Amino acid sequence: MTRPLRRILALTGGVGGAKLALGLANVLQPGQVTFLVNTGDDFDHLGLRICPDIDTLLYTLSDEANPETGWGRRNETWHCLEALDQLGGETWFRLGDRDLATHLTRTLALARGESLTAVTASLASHLGIPHPVLPMTDQPVATMIGTAQGELAFQQYFVRDRCAPAVTGFRFAGSEQAGINPQIEALLAAPDLDGIVICPSNPFVSVDPILTLPGMRAALAAASAPVVAVSPIIQGAAVKGPTAKMMAELGVPQDALAVARHYGDLLDGFILDSHDASLVEAVQSLGMDAIATPTLMLTLQDKMNLALATLDFISHIVTSNAP
Repeated sequence: MTRPLRRILALTGGVGGAKLALGLANVLQPGQVTFLVNTGDDFDHLGLRICPDIDTLLYTLSDEANPETGWGRRNETWHCLEALDQLGGETWFRLGDRDLATHLTRTLALARGESLTAVTASLASHLGIPHPVLPMTDQPVATMIGTAQGELAFQQYFVRDRCAPAVTGFRFAGSEQAGINPQIEALLAAPDLDGIVICPSNPFVSVDPILTLPGMRAALAAASAPVVAVSPIIQGAAVKGPTAKMMAELGVPQDALAVARHYGDLLDGFILDSHDASLVEAVQSLGMDAIATPTLMLTLQDKMNLALATLDFISHIVTSNAP
């Protein structure tokens, strides 16, 4: 018989990861789940510090996410952007009026000397989010995309150029000097941490920035809790974003098995979509447990169902490894 899980750490970045995070938030109590968020996408724009993955998660958990765009805040207006365009300003990165309030609040707080962790906690509190939301680090890390035309900052590649350039590689500028968020280090060493979930985010640009922080992979491997990842690839395609396109351009097979190989011995378990059940044995041959279950999250119930399946899988691994 499996036992109830006490605390879970979820690594996330972007829309896909935020969907599973919302499912976890709805089936676990606030003290049971902590979210660790990628900050490699963060950048300065129009004098403001923008943290896209943090904001996507904050808006998703607070029911503020814009259902029409998949990013930004619901009930958005664009008066500032329209006026900026009229004045000849940069408008390729669309910031809505309500969204601007978040970036202004963050930028002013950082200028006062507050850490990104403290600012994020304050934003989460004001948005009514009871679950801890932690940036991976308080130091700046910038995901840089290698392309045939030269290196691009992530938002230039992703938003301005709409993922069109062919990808040749990735670099995480500043990662070598960045330290793991101390609260994450403490949680990874906690005896009541029962599971670590890598949400179905892009493994190259949403999860790898986290994993490349000095000491992060070692800390995850040393944790007593099993590490389980959910595939962002279903039948060779990404539900959202350029994951599959990147895999093809890097010469990596466009399937869930390649994602499992990418994470390698970091994982104790891997979750595939039911449509990829034929790959379960191949994933298991990599030395990790594997299951197939529906992973497409279109409704809140889908998100909660996947969260419960993930927790059951972790509980199974914990019980199987118990002395």
